[in-house]
Amino acid sequence: VREFGGVEVMQWTEMPDPVPGPGQMLVRVHASGINFAETRMRAGTYSGQELPFVMGMESAGVVEGMGPGVRGFAIGDRVFGRARGSHASHVLYDDVHAMPLPASLSFEQGAALPVGWLTAWHALVTVGDVQAGQRVLIEAIASSVGSAALQIARDRGAWVAGTASRDDKCARAISAGANAAYNYKSGDVPAQVHRDTDGHGIDIGLMTIGEETSAALFESMAYEGHIVMYGSTGGRQVCFNLNIGTRNLRLSAMSISTSARFLPESMPTFREVAIPRFADGRFRAVVDTVLPMSELARAHAMVDARTHFGKVILVN
Repeated sequence: VREFGGVEVMQWTEMPDPVPGPGQMLVRVHASGINFAETRMRAGTYSGQELPFVMGMESAGVVEGMGPGVRGFAIGDRVFGRARGSHASHVLYDDVHAMPLPASLSFEQGAALPVGWLTAWHALVTVGDVQAGQRVLIEAIASSVGSAALQIARDRGAWVAGTASRDDKCARAISAGANAAYNYKSGDVPAQVHRDTDGHGIDIGLMTIGEETSAALFESMAYEGHIVMYGSTGGRQVCFNLNIGTRNLRLSAMSISTSARFLPESMPTFREVAIPRFADGRFRAVVDTVLPMSELARAHAMVDARTHFGKVILVN
């Protein structure tokens, strides 16, 4: 991408293979995932994005080269991880962001994990410390982060509800294991939440829509509730009355790209706890659509339309 704009600004270009430096691996990309943030990067509305850049934030593939100092991996290993520039034939992984891909998972499934699952894991496990019996509300439960958060919260014994912009997405969330799901475009979410929790409200709320739904999320919270904020798809300016202090609400904003807790806490627990659950089937990568990498523009259009449930994946 050499200029910001619509899907037409994404141009396929021949580039030299990247050379791994210290702590880096050269990975042959077999599949890469699409994220809403990338549509904002391409449009020029993603904070801090500079030109030019190669699209893609996550992928899965095979290690073909290694720089000095890489530990825990070997050439030929199947891996997945967060890596900028993943919509390509090859990309560089920092070894601290790479994880082994279980033999039972395909490259398409592996590419569905790094951004969505690690964001959900950091939000619920590291920041939220969700416990059995708590009530969790997941905004945009049909997204890659939301569909991952549903599985994580259920695995930890929580009661889980979600919001979505369409009734069919709500129905899919229920079929995927949610206890309740609400259409935030047409329903009174706080009233429905308090009805379904016998007046208790939400203990942990995951905020990713932002301005459009923030008032409803605040109203849905229980006393001593904790809101974890990690997105702004519905607007960035969130306002609230300080009377939330009477309910002792706690607000935490997070980004896995800048959190000081992500590498020392979230990555090790994800490797130790989550990856074995993928290997034995307790966790499942939610893949909505698989497209050839050449159909990147179509994939962006799908993400912008928000009709998918889970992840849109590109394959080489």
